[in-house]
This record gives sequence, C-alpha cells and structure tokens, in this order.
Amino acid sequence: MRVLKKLEKKFGTWFLIFVSFIFFVFRLPSLFEPYWYGDEGIYQTLGIGINHGRLLYRDIFDNKPPLLYLLYSFFSSDQFMVRLANLFFGILAVIIFFILVNKLFKSKLSVYSSTGFFAFLLAIPLLEGNIANAENFMLFPLILAGYLIFSACQKLNYKVFFVSGLLVGIAFLFKIVAIFDFAAFFVFLLFSDINFRFSKLINKKYLICLLDKAFLFILAFLVPISLTILFFYISGGFSYFLKATLFSNVGYVGYGNRFIIPQGLLILKLLILAFFSFFVFAKRKSLELEGVFIFLWLGFSLFNAFFSQRPYTHYLLVLLPSFSLLIGFIFTNKKWRNSSTVLLLLIAYLVFNNFYLFNKVVPYYENFLNFADGKKSLSAYQGFFDRRTPIDYQIADYLRPRLKENDNVFIWGNNAQVYKLLEKLPPGRYAAAYHISNYKDGMDDTAGGLAKNKPKFIILMPNVKAYPFLLSDFKQSIILYDVSIYEKIF
Repeated sequence: MRVLKKLEKKFGTWFLIFVSFIFFVFRLPSLFEPYWYGDEGIYQTLGIGINHGRLLYRDIFDNKPPLLYLLYSFFSSDQFMVRLANLFFGILAVIIFFILVNKLFKSKLSVYSSTGFFAFLLAIPLLEGNIANAENFMLFPLILAGYLIFSACQKLNYKVFFVSGLLVGIAFLFKIVAIFDFAAFFVFLLFSDINFRFSKLINKKYLICLLDKAFLFILAFLVPISLTILFFYISGGFSYFLKATLFSNVGYVGYGNRFIIPQGLLILKLLILAFFSFFVFAKRKSLELEGVFIFLWLGFSLFNAFFSQRPYTHYLLVLLPSFSLLIGFIFTNKKWRNSSTVLLLLIAYLVFNNFYLFNKVVPYYENFLNFADGKKSLSAYQGFFDRRTPIDYQIADYLRPRLKENDNVFIWGNNAQVYKLLEKLPPGRYAAAYHISNYKDGMDDTAGGLAKNKPKFIILMPNVKAYPFLLSDFKQSIILYDVSIYEKIF
C-alpha cells in the first residue's frame, strides 16, 4: 500500500513537472512578440513615467490600481522581462492550482483533467494569457488564497485566514475585480459549516468563532489597500487615485449594463448571483464542502467576467480557475454530475456568445516558428499581431536618430507603445487619444502639457478623431503610409 502511494505521489510530481514544461513551451513565443498590444503600451508608458518621477494618476494616468504599473516600472517597461514575469506567475498559478485540486478531489482523473485544462488554456493565447494584463498576475495570489481558505475553514487557523485576506488584497491592487473573489471566499467561510443551523447563532462561542474568521479575513484584505491609500494621501495624489481607480470605472461599467434603467442588467445579474448563492447554501450537505467551494467561486467568477458587460478576451481569465474545478467536480461527484454538466455547457454557451476569443492560436505558433526558422521577414512577423505594428516600428526608427535626450514627442493615437519604443513620455497625463477625448480634463490637460513640454515631433495617427490642437508652430516632416509626422519649427 505504501509503495502504491509513493508511486502515485511520484507520478503526480512528474505530471506537474511535465505540465509546467509544456506551459513554458507554449508561452515561450510570447517573450518575443513585438510591442503591439495597446493596453500594454499604456502600462509601459506609465512604468516609464513612474521611473521618471511622475506621480501615478496625478501626473500619468490609467484607471487600474497601482501594482500592475509598479511591476512594469520595476522591469523598466521592458516587454521581454514583464512577459517573463507573466510566464513565471503563470507557472506558479499552475503549481498552486494542482495543489488545490489535490486537496479538493480524491479522484486522480479529476485532478489531472482539471489541472491539464487550466494549464493549457492559461498557456495558449486563446484567452490572452500571453499578454501581461492584470488578470494574469492576479491568478496566483487568488488561487493560493482559495487553497488556504479551503484548507483552514474547519481547522480555525486564524493566521491562515489573515494571510488569505492579505493575498486577495494584493490581487485587488492589480485590479479591483478581485473584490468578487474576496466576496466568494468570504461567503464560503460563512457557509463552511455544512451542518449550520440558524439556531447555532445563539451560541455565543460559535458566533464569536464565526466573526473572528470573517474579521481577520476582512482586516487582512484591507491592509495593503489602506497602505496604498495612505501613500497617495501623503503624496498629495489621493483624489486622483480615487477618481482613476473607482469613479472612472463607474461609467465604464454602466455603459454596457443599461437594461430598462441605468445599471439594470447589473442589478439583474446581482439577483441571479444572490439566488445561486442561496441555492448553494440550501444544497450544502448534498454538494459537500468541496462542491460548496467550487460553486460559490464559480458563481462569483462568472459575475466577475460579465461585470462590465464588455467582450474583452482577458476578462475570462478570472473565470478559468473555478471553471476548471467544475470539470474535476463532474468526474468526482456522481450525484451532481448531470446538473454540473448542464451548468458547464451553459457557461460555455454564454462565453462563446459574449466574448471575443483569439481564433488564430495555431497560426500564432506557425508565425513564431517560421520567423525563428528564417522563413518570415521581421515586418511580416510583426504584422501578424497587428497590421499597424510594422508602421509603429518605422515611426520609431525614423524619429529615434532625430531626437535628443531632452526632446519630447506627442502621439495623437491609441498606440502608446510607440512612447516605449522611443523611451519618451506624453506631454500630459494621458498616453492615448481615447483617454484624452473621453475624460473631462483630457483636452485641457494635454493642451497644458503641449505648452509646457513643447514636443519636437507630433505624430498624427489615422482612425482617431481629428487632431484638436494647434499645429501652427509645426511643419509636416514626412508621411509614413497614412501617418503624418510634424516637426517643430525653430
């Protein structure tokens, strides 16, 4: 019996090593992608801005919490290094996910199928796992927090509850949607007593124990957030921080959620989530502790993915861990197999009908292999990602020898990655034309920045609104394809 257990454990270790290696192989091409992804271009620009002394949100703007930008800043916005960190975080997420499923499932089929599915979809570009977005860096701390919460929920290990809350708080500082994982784990803590009866709340000792668990988890969650708030308050950027990370996202969420009334669709989704949670509570004995954990996390993660009602691919990454656990649950729980299968198919239907998926997975790897083998030119390789990417590089190649260290540029477009290619910063807070156009202070702030920092070159990109500022002190230097570059008249 001991020999079988040792062999089983050894097989599990080799399985994890194999999966991690395959993950690395699938992610390897992402390290050599050109600078092409618009959101990454903004993160890169903010990273440069932080390293040049600009205060986040006040002096250089985007609407996410600070950790992602600090990560880019730490790696000097070097895409290779940030993508390498993304790969490393991905492998850590796979490892802790494997440990979690071993805790949840006795069936090895459930363990290996869940882990394999999770690792494969996270590794390939189908869900934009290759892009260094906030969701990729959130997964490891969130899965680790989930593992700790599940492991300690009945042992009453208060240190573990505190560490779990801390991890979710860190994930929140990458992106605020981690609040839904916090809510899922918090509700699970309350539901973790399978034999719970409301009459137990009369018992003072039981009630104190329940409140202690919840209090420590909440307190730890608030610690990194409070420290961040304190930093921006002391540095004089608190109001900018609050507007950027909280208030600016209200309109973003409201845009796609209008249904009869403003936020009507969001309210409907909240009601469905509440009903689903009560259903899980009512069926907690039948589902058992593992099922309660999986279904609660799945419900809140599904709400998370559909929260803004936007079709962006990387939003699905937050759903991937709990969805992968559902696959394992189907294999391990006969009683709920049919219902779980129906739920899985329903979620798959909703995903395919509401989200963009990267549909060039095989060509993505062919593009990399052909380029590595010398069968594809650099320009053709870059053009696979976006037809305008080679033009961005030509803009940078044209401007780089004409710019001195203290010269500035301004790009009227949504390709902030050109700032990174030139190692320059925008004259104002905003790095993208759609930010300048959509935010109330965008025009005034940029006009002030142009007057103060006086760019040597202004680059006018196509497919954006007409350039709204004066060009009287500039002459057209060159037209690269459909990009107009203007140079300052001295």
